[in-house]
Amino acid sequence: MNQVLKGKVALVAGATRGAGRGIATELGAAGAIVYVTGRTTRAQRSEYNRPETIEQTAVLVNQAGGYGIPVQVDHLDPAQVQALVARIEGEQGRLDILVNDIWGAEFLAEWNVPVWKHSLEKGLRMLRLAIDTHIITSHFALPLLIKNPGGLVVEITDGTAEYNDKNYRLSLFYDLAKTSVIRMAWALAQELQPHQCTAVALTPGWLRSEIMLDHFGVSEANWQDATAKEPHFVISETPHYIGRAVACLAGDPDVARWSGQSLSSGQLAKVYGFMDLDGSQPDAWRYICEVEAAGLPADATGYR
Repeated sequence: MNQVLKGKVALVAGATRGAGRGIATELGAAGAIVYVTGRTTRAQRSEYNRPETIEQTAVLVNQAGGYGIPVQVDHLDPAQVQALVARIEGEQGRLDILVNDIWGAEFLAEWNVPVWKHSLEKGLRMLRLAIDTHIITSHFALPLLIKNPGGLVVEITDGTAEYNDKNYRLSLFYDLAKTSVIRMAWALAQELQPHQCTAVALTPGWLRSEIMLDHFGVSEANWQDATAKEPHFVISETPHYIGRAVACLAGDPDVARWSGQSLSSGQLAKVYGFMDLDGSQPDAWRYICEVEAAGLPADATGYR
């Protein structure tokens, strides 16, 4: 990215692992100052009880060429988010990029369970983690972002608007969470337009997150072994892929052309020309519709 974001300030809310970590790292590779937030630190773990920490993410940002600043934040707590934004304003005086990647609900969904049988407690917790956190963060962060024209808000979700509109996402709560974020990006675009700022929704494809790799009992080095259990995993992508999508959006002087739209990493790779770490360009959502949903044998030929 040739340091195209040098001098820009980004907040990646939910950067402990997965897409958030990949996005923070690639923004760093483009030269940005990146505030990385999450609940898990070296001293304290969230309910996930995972080993990844925000400090580790900040180190990756630094190693990539940026400046990573870890801040422990529970984005359901308005006071903590308000304090975070006040700190960014005090230290940097600006905010150019906001990535709302807060999620934290992988273990709450009960797949293929109707709403009357699904745990109400878990379902409502999922909605709070997936929707309330994004709204709270935008409420406090956007007054700083709109101080300068050209600001970008990226709402991270799962699935494109086209796909989610036609396909049930295996749980009412999960379906609502992921489609709501897409509509949220559209609504934010309307509110930001008078300030010459842009909001988009962005989805990765099948993400090789730390949790997903653990689920299949593989590492990034031997991820293809997982195709023995799940052949369609052949279309999967690293978190760096969506990270490069965000970095390209942030560095695009004409990013407003995407305002309010639902985008995917594979779609943007074709437009901006970036690759995943292995030099491929996986187009997961086209693959899912044309191969997996069509009942065809797993074959990523022509899709990466």
